[in-house]
Formats: sequence, structure tokens, C-alpha cells
Amino acid sequence: MNRYSIEEFVKSTEQQDKGEGFFELETQRMLEVNLSGRVWAKAGAMITYNGQIKFEREGILEHGLGKMFKKALTGEGASLMKAEGNGKLYLADAGKKISILHLQSGESISVNGNDLLAFEDGIQWDIKMMKRITGMMAGGLFNVTCKGPGMVAITSHYEPLTIRVSPGKPVITDPNATVAWSGQLQPDFQTDISLKSFFGRGSGESVQMRFEGDGFVVVQPYEEVYMQNNQG
Repeated sequence: MNRYSIEEFVKSTEQQDKGEGFFELETQRMLEVNLSGRVWAKAGAMITYNGQIKFEREGILEHGLGKMFKKALTGEGASLMKAEGNGKLYLADAGKKISILHLQSGESISVNGNDLLAFEDGIQWDIKMMKRITGMMAGGLFNVTCKGPGMVAITSHYEPLTIRVSPGKPVITDPNATVAWSGQLQPDFQTDISLKSFFGRGSGESVQMRFEGDGFVVVQPYEEVYMQNNQG
């Protein structure tokens, strides 16, 4: 086989069945869904598929009035689509790295709404607004709490880092770099005006998330900027 030939390129990049189940990582940035039924995914995340699969945007009353009102508040960031049928579905989001989590019964995780890629149909989920910080964020900040059993795929810019939170040892994070946290944690918000001078944007970096209790928080080495420039 000639180096750089079309044959070599196809062989090195072609899809491979790994036999890992419903969700599997085709690459670090591409999720393969072995679909036989239904899956929920971030709207616009479909890259390619084969088989008989039907796509629908989430209906206004699909999950009841409560979630409809929350979606009206959070805007398009929480938009979901459902895919039903049989085949292989490939999902990605702006080249972000994908992590798969298999939640056991009773386990839960809260994910930044922009970082939730897909989840199994059996997952219980709910949208939560970060009310205390809404006025400081462009469109507010929201997260989606997912409860098992079932599989969830989340995304991060580059490699995620997980920090353990233990009683008496709170963890402070930048909201723009925070991807997810264990479901039993309830983040609070604090401000540190003295930090503002350390950042060039001057657009709210003094706002921090504070996690206390027993669990973990996942961060990424990248800031997805949601902050409004409203602090001069």
C-alpha cells in the first residue's frame, strides 16, 4: 500500500465496529450510537447515519408544561432532537472531546446545557436555571440534571479534569470552564472583585461557582464565554 494513497487514507479513517454497545466512541470527537429504538441528542449534532432513522425536534409539550417554560427561559441552548429507528447514528459538537458515562440506578450528574451531547431514552432529566447568576450571563446559565440508569455523553473542549469535592474542602471554578458535577452537589455563586484586574476581558470573571459537600466537579481547559460585558 502506497504511503498517502487513497486506499491508505480510507483504511486508516474508516468506521470500525468495536462492539461496545449502545454508545461507543468512534473517535475521541465522534460518538457512534447503535440505535434500536430512541435516543435524545443535542439539536444539530447529527453528522451522518445509516439505516432507517427518523429525526424530530423536541415537541413543545413533549415533556410537559414545566420543561416548556424552562426552555423558554433558557433559549435555544437546551434544544434537543430525538432520533428513532434502527441504524448507526454519528454525533459530534464543534470537534469537542466526548466522554461517555454509564449511570447506575440512582446515580445522577448535572451537565452544563451546552456540554450535553446525547442520552438514552430511559434517562430521567430536568433543566435547572442558575437564578443567582442569570443577570450576569448572556441568556442565563442553565444545566441539565440526568439520573440513571442509562448512558449519557458529554463534551468538553480538550481533555476534561475531574476535581473531587469533600466536606470542608470546597472547590471554586470559573463558570465558563465548568462542564459537569455530581448530582448531589448544589453549586453556589460568589464574587471576588479583586480577581477582576487579572483578566483582560473585564466582563464578569470575578463570578465563581462554589461547590461544597461530597462529590466531584468536571472542568475543561477552555472558557466558553457566556458573560455579558456589563461590569465595565
